[in-house]
Amino acid sequence: MTDADPTRPTPDSVASPEPKDFIRQVIEADREAGRHGGRLHTRFPPEPNGYLHIGHAKAICLNFGVAEEYGGQCNLRFDDTNPEKEEEEYVRSIEEDVRWLGWTWDGLYFASDYFEQMYQYAEQLIRAGKAYVDDLSADEIREHRGTLTEPGRESPYRNRSIEESLDLFRRMRAGEFPDGSRVLRAKIDMASPNINMRDPVIYRVRHASHHRTGDAWCVYPMYTYAHPLEDAIEGITHSLCTLEFEDQRPFYDWVVNTLDTPYKPQQIEFARLNLNYTVMSKRKLLRLVQEGHVRGWDDPRMPTIAGLRRRGYTPESIRDFAGRIGIAKAENTVDVALLEHCVREDLNKRAVRVMAVLNPVKAVIENWPADAAGRPSVEWVEAVNNPEDESAGTRRIPFSGEVFVEADDYREDAPKGWFRLGPGREVRLKHGYYITCREAIKDAAGNVIELRCTYDPESGRGATPDGRIVKGTLHWVSAAHAVDAEVRLYDYLYTKADPSDAPAGQDFTANLNPNSLTVLKGCKVEPLLAESKPGDRFQFLRTGYFCVDPDSTPGRPVFNRTVGLRDTWAKVEKKG
Repeated sequence: MTDADPTRPTPDSVASPEPKDFIRQVIEADREAGRHGGRLHTRFPPEPNGYLHIGHAKAICLNFGVAEEYGGQCNLRFDDTNPEKEEEEYVRSIEEDVRWLGWTWDGLYFASDYFEQMYQYAEQLIRAGKAYVDDLSADEIREHRGTLTEPGRESPYRNRSIEESLDLFRRMRAGEFPDGSRVLRAKIDMASPNINMRDPVIYRVRHASHHRTGDAWCVYPMYTYAHPLEDAIEGITHSLCTLEFEDQRPFYDWVVNTLDTPYKPQQIEFARLNLNYTVMSKRKLLRLVQEGHVRGWDDPRMPTIAGLRRRGYTPESIRDFAGRIGIAKAENTVDVALLEHCVREDLNKRAVRVMAVLNPVKAVIENWPADAAGRPSVEWVEAVNNPEDESAGTRRIPFSGEVFVEADDYREDAPKGWFRLGPGREVRLKHGYYITCREAIKDAAGNVIELRCTYDPESGRGATPDGRIVKGTLHWVSAAHAVDAEVRLYDYLYTKADPSDAPAGQDFTANLNPNSLTVLKGCKVEPLLAESKPGDRFQFLRTGYFCVDPDSTPGRPVFNRTVGLRDTWAKVEKKG
C-alpha cells in the first residue's frame, strides 16, 4: 500500500456541494441515462395576455438557468392560443423583461406558428377514432363531466362517425358555425379518476381576430392541447411547469404519445412563487390596471417585472432572489422581506451615496463668512461616492451659509437620547462642519420655518482640536445649489399579508392600502442629481435607495423609493 498523497484533500476537508434541487436531479439522471439523446432543451412559454410578474421571473431563471448550466438550449415561446385576450403590447413587454433579466433565447416562437400543424394533428386524432366533434354547450359538457367522486357521462355525440366529425371539424374551420356551437373533444375515458382525461375539449370555435394571424382562423386550440404539441415540435426535452398543471400531465403525455410527434418531451412540475402582501394572478393584476387602483402595468407598486424595474430593482437582485428561494415541489409563501433584502444588498454595492432632503427647512449659519459681494461664501467639500466600492471615487459638493436640513431633525422639547437638532444642541453635517442650533423661527401657526445656527470653523474634517464628539450626523443640501425634486414613497399595495383574506362578500381589493403611495414635492437634492437619467439608482443618506423615474424632466428629477435602509430580513436570519 502506498502512502496517502498529502496534497490531496481528504473527505473531511472537502466542502460539501450544495444539494441539487429535484429538477436538476432529474436532468442529471436523464443525461446519465442518455435519455433525449443526452440533449437538454427547455422553454419559457408565457401567454401574451398581460405583463410578466415576479413569479414569472422565477420560471425564467429556472428555464434559462438550467439550459445555461448544462450547456443546453432555451426557447422563448408565446402561447398565443386565445386571441380575445392577447395583444402585441404584451409580446413586446415580455421580450423586454427577459432581456432585462439578462437572458438570451435560442429560438423565438409562437403557438400560432404551429396552428396548421396542430390542426392536421387534430384531424389525425379524428381519423384514428381518438377525437370527435361535440354539439353540447359548455354548460352541458360540465354537467356530463362528473365530479371527483362520480364518473362522467358520455356525450350523445361521442360515437358519431369519423366521417361526420371530420366534415364538421373542417366546416368549423371554414367558419360555418357560431361561437360555442361546437367543439372538438379528445376521446379518452369518461370514467377516468382524473377529470382532465374525461374527453377534454381540444378545439373551440372563435370568430376573433388574432394579433398575428388576423382572421385566418375561426377555430383555436385549447392551451392544454397546444402546449404539448409545441414542446414536441420544438424538441423540448424537459417541459417545466408550475404545480397547477400536475393533474394535466396525463393528458400532456396522452397527446405526445398518441400522435406521431417528432419528439417526446416530459413535463415536470414545481411550486409556483407565492409572495406575501402580493397577488400574482394576471386576471387580478389586470383589474388593478383597468379599475385605476394603479397607474399601469409598470406602476412601481405592482409585482410585475416592469413595475419592479421602474421602482429601481436590479436584474441581479431578482436573479439572486430566484436563486435563494430555490425550486421545491411543495407550495409555500415567501416573505417579501427577502426580496427587499436582495435588492438592498445589491444596491449597497453599486449605488452612489447622495444627500436629499425630503421635508426641508432652512438652517442659516449666522457666523458663516461672506464673499466679496456680501453673499455667503461657497466651500466645496469632498464626498465618497460609495464606501463599498473604492473605484466609485469621490465628488465635490457645495457647502455654504444656508443649507436645507430635514424638518424632522429638529425637536424643541427633545426626548432623552435625541442626538439631532434642538435649542443649544450641536450636530455634525455630513462631509461638513459641526453646527449648533441657537434659535427656531416660527410662523403665526407655530410651525418652524427657519433655524438659526452657528458653526465651528475648526470642525471641517469631522473633528475638533478639543477632541469633543457629537453623536448626531445629519444630511443636508446647500440652499443656493439645491435642485427641486419630486419623491414618491411606496408602501405595500395591500394592508394584509394575504390580500385574499377579505370580509364576506368582498374581494382582494378590500385590502388595498390607501397609503401605498405618498408623493412629496419641493424636496431638495444635491446638484449632481439634476443630471440623473431615468433608471439611475442612488442611496439617499439616512433615507433609503431611490431610482430616477421616467416622469423626470430636465433639471426636475422624480425619484421612486426602491426600498428603505432597514433590513427586516437580515434580522429574521439572525434570529433564525
